[in-house]
Amino acid sequence: MLVIDLPSREIVGDIDFGHGVRPHLPVFDPASGLLYVTTELDKTITVVDPRSRKVVGVIPTGQEESHMLALSHDGRRGYTANVGPGSVSVLDMIGRKTIAVIPVSGHVQRISISRDDKLVFTADQTKPQLAVIDTASNRVKTWVALPGLGYGTAATPDGRWLLVAMPSTNQVAVVDLGNMLVARRIDVPSMPQEILIRPDGKIAYVSCAASGKVAEIDLARWNIEKLIVAGKFADGLAWAN
Repeated sequence: MLVIDLPSREIVGDIDFGHGVRPHLPVFDPASGLLYVTTELDKTITVVDPRSRKVVGVIPTGQEESHMLALSHDGRRGYTANVGPGSVSVLDMIGRKTIAVIPVSGHVQRISISRDDKLVFTADQTKPQLAVIDTASNRVKTWVALPGLGYGTAATPDGRWLLVAMPSTNQVAVVDLGNMLVARRIDVPSMPQEILIRPDGKIAYVSCAASGKVAEIDLARWNIEKLIVAGKFADGLAWAN
């Protein structure tokens, strides 16, 4: 995994996993100061110390293709979307062990967590629906019917809305988390993938892979404010402080 200095935009080092692990999503945990990286081929989350740039541990997921990771806001729990098995692994990030594996569907994609850490969301890839997992019971609580297959999701800071990228319809669905119904749809450029909501809750950014653009959505007016050219197959999004 490459380490890039943001001010200079230069590669300043790398992190060696020692063997092929197909690293995918890095997630920084402010509570522990550790970096967690999904390492699919090992069925693990690799724990990295970003200061020393060394691997300091692993957390087993117990499943193939642990593709994406969502952390609880206190950093104590982790949830992975396991694509091929169609499941979600619940992880003890402190004890570095698997707590539960939740069956969801034939295939799933992406994962996110609500602002109060009570719900986890992952998109069914066999039907146009979203699984809503109760983190207290570690079970699928309900399903949200979608206008198309879902992909990346993100909850607004006020906990009222969940935005869902739908590549099959080139739209973003806005789910009312009060009644678990789609309240509106927003047209975006082709193949929306990931959604990132600004910390102030005013703007959502949606990467649109086929167009190479990121759509900036005003969350008060629910419309696209502008399109940002991001290059071929724009996908993952993250904040840098």
